[in-house]
Amino acid sequence: MDPVMGLASGQNGASPDAGGELREKLSALPNRPGVYLMKNAAGEVIYVGKAVSLRNRVRSYFQSPAGLSAKVRVMAAQVADIDYIVTGSEVEALILEANLIKEHRPRYNVRLRDDKAYPYLKVTVNEPYPRVVVSRRVEQDGARYFGPYTNAHAVRETTRFLRKLFPIRTCSLDLSGDLNYRPCLLYHIRRCVGPCAGRVEPEEYDRLIEQVCLFLEGRHERLLPELYQRMKAAAAALEFERAARIRDQIRAIESVTERQKIVSTRAEDQDVIGFAREADAVCVQIFYVRGGRLIGREHFFMEATADDEPGEIMRAFIQQYYQRAAFVPQEILLQAPVEDEAAIEGWLREQRGGAVRLRVPKRGEKRRLVEMVAENARLVLKERLGQLARRTEEAEKAMAQLADVLGLPNVPQRIEAFDISNIQGNQAVASMVVFEDGLPKPADYRRFKIRTKSTPDDFAMMREVVHRRFLRGLQEQSQQVEERGFGVFPDLVLIDGGKGQLSAAREVMRELGVEDIPAIGLAKQLEQVFVEGRPDPVELPWASPGLKLLQRIRDEAHRYAITYHRRLRDQRTTRSVLDDIPGVGPRRKRELIKRFGSVAGVRRATVDEIAAVPGISRSLAERIALHLRG
Repeated sequence: MDPVMGLASGQNGASPDAGGELREKLSALPNRPGVYLMKNAAGEVIYVGKAVSLRNRVRSYFQSPAGLSAKVRVMAAQVADIDYIVTGSEVEALILEANLIKEHRPRYNVRLRDDKAYPYLKVTVNEPYPRVVVSRRVEQDGARYFGPYTNAHAVRETTRFLRKLFPIRTCSLDLSGDLNYRPCLLYHIRRCVGPCAGRVEPEEYDRLIEQVCLFLEGRHERLLPELYQRMKAAAAALEFERAARIRDQIRAIESVTERQKIVSTRAEDQDVIGFAREADAVCVQIFYVRGGRLIGREHFFMEATADDEPGEIMRAFIQQYYQRAAFVPQEILLQAPVEDEAAIEGWLREQRGGAVRLRVPKRGEKRRLVEMVAENARLVLKERLGQLARRTEEAEKAMAQLADVLGLPNVPQRIEAFDISNIQGNQAVASMVVFEDGLPKPADYRRFKIRTKSTPDDFAMMREVVHRRFLRGLQEQSQQVEERGFGVFPDLVLIDGGKGQLSAAREVMRELGVEDIPAIGLAKQLEQVFVEGRPDPVELPWASPGLKLLQRIRDEAHRYAITYHRRLRDQRTTRSVLDDIPGVGPRRKRELIKRFGSVAGVRRATVDEIAAVPGISRSLAERIALHLRG
């Protein structure tokens, strides 16, 4: 059934007495399953929850404070508005809750920290002669996904290992048509079987991809016998070189298998989940057991409060992790029981397409396995907190040293750095990166397209970007904008460059009346620090924490600027005459190039052939042909 949404627009307050509309809303809540969103006076969603009965669940937040936890009392005191969405079942509510938490990132929900797009390994079985690529999202495109993984470097290493172990293609050529390409170097060094040139039968290539998937699944007990059989067959046919290559494959896989610990005498597929916490820091560890062998593990950090119960943390992780997991096993072993176990099992059953059991083992082999996972989580969390403590200590030393050496009025808690990137004035861009308390704050990063025609004049470009940044900030301050991106001014401005760039920036700052904000320049060649009014650069020791911090900020500004510059440059170099045709966007452009090979191929095609391309109407095909033939 379609969800039914109800809205409540109440007054500020923590209880029904705080506003008549909110009180009426609470009294009218339906006794049905659904999801509720609690908002503060600013309209921000601060908590998302699901309930079997919206009436009973939401009202429980507004009972006597003595029966509420400290977290709930603080949260309820901020509730000024409640939305709810009625669903057809508890499982529907569970799915909707996970999506809304990901969308709104509420302050009081337990959620995965840095909820970024974790990498997956994608086997493109949806295309002829599949490849293994790294993907940041799971799409319903028919491909097979493995992950998510938290270590992008390990994913790239795994990809390289797979390509060395299995000679599958790495190119992105369209192999849906004639296979008459010239084979590349990888074919000649036996790292690819050459499907682009028709050097391998489709059935043989499919067997390779099946082996890749078995390896990624940890199903070595199924993979190795087949490889042994193929090695013996190659040797019997006197194909000793081929037999030797398969032997090397077997040895590489066996070396991986030897490092995998046998944790169950039964060939079971399990995920084992445990966590450790210290104050509001939580680390969740998950072990992957496939066929009774421990084939890998990942850890995730979560945002929680000291009042969150173990079951709430476990439930939040399961809900958010398996929403995007590529595989759900038959059994999931947990450190603590979760609320709504039946609903979660029902949702996981839909994800898997088969039965799933959640278990909290009390004794025996499985309990020891859960304890081992929890201990690993504790060690990872201890290491992470130690790193953060050391980083914070180093940042404090660095900022104190900068304030002392540069004669700053205050310790520079917020530092903004500016950098210019261009090639002889082409595609000139600038970056502004922000560090607070010695750590990067990516949410406040900004990029600028240079508008001045005085390129490649570095001084003019620096004047422009500094002027735009502080002018926008002054405007936001005068307008009293609530979400002030530019309205928060730094304690120190870092200019990438020497005296010339610094002078250009200071000139603009004086014009705008913000000359009281300190600014320095950091020259790349000798890492010299320039301060306005001082004829000689300030000498900072090479190993000093202050100089290291400035270098880290300058390098981050350079990275951010050059990444933006490369993106614009790539867009320009991939631009073609097709981009000038109204109605032809990136997707239709890709389809045209895929079908006809090039712009010249599209130009030679008839209107009927162009209209046969997916997404191209007859009228658009006529417009394309007319435009290309001029």
